Amino acid sequence: MLTLTATPAAPTTAARHIDILQGTSEASWQGCQRLHALPELELGQLVPPRSRAVILAPHPDDETLGCGGLIAQLANLMREIAVVAVSDGEHSHPESSPLAARLPLLRPAESIAALHCLGAGQAQILRTRIPDGRIGQHRLELKAWLIAQLRHTDIVFAPWRMDGHPDHETVGEVAAELEQELGCKLVEVPIWGWHRTQPLGGDFPWVRAHKLNLDAETSLKKRRALRCYHSQISRDGQRDPVLPAGVLAHFVRPYEVFFL
Repeated sequence: MLTLTATPAAPTTAARHIDILQGTSEASWQGCQRLHALPELELGQLVPPRSRAVILAPHPDDETLGCGGLIAQLANLMREIAVVAVSDGEHSHPESSPLAARLPLLRPAESIAALHCLGAGQAQILRTRIPDGRIGQHRLELKAWLIAQLRHTDIVFAPWRMDGHPDHETVGEVAAELEQELGCKLVEVPIWGWHRTQPLGGDFPWVRAHKLNLDAETSLKKRRALRCYHSQISRDGQRDPVLPAGVLAHFVRPYEVFFL
């Protein structure tokens, strides 16, 4: 993911920053009855037979955070899966970090390892090579690239358009445009939205939210896959992890949430 900041900005600005130090806890979400009462989805409803699941990941790890359980379930049925790595996540750490020079290769390798943990080693991985943190500046390039790759029968999973991260929101907005232009169905996925929004804050789209339940085996696969992202979940010298435990807690639930 993009390097984050501890300085919060107004949530209505186009280029919001995420305050990694102060976010909504998983305990707050678990205390929300509306989350527990979300309508349930069957896998076949979400990704019908003969449709390809295309997961748009602004950065390596987004595909597992938001859709790891879904990917594992689809892989178990030998369904067609494509993961679009929009960037290689090369700017998740500052240049002063010992990891900085290795990130362009390290982060994609972590993503591949995670897909194998999910049982999805056969998934197609497509890379756009758009720079991390600058997806908005390459919006037209991304759109043209996706037009050449997507089918009208695809089910496209993209970050929520109000996710709070500029790269995420750009990818979600482009996917929404392509839903209208190509006919592929868009499913939005909250990722940083869990950290940024409040359960009763008013901007969480409850009427569109549904959950896909994960059995114990699938949940275990996802937890193992999340551990593959060593660069993101481990301390970097004196720096806290990019994905601290409080953020990861949102993604180890026995279900995943999608906006339809």
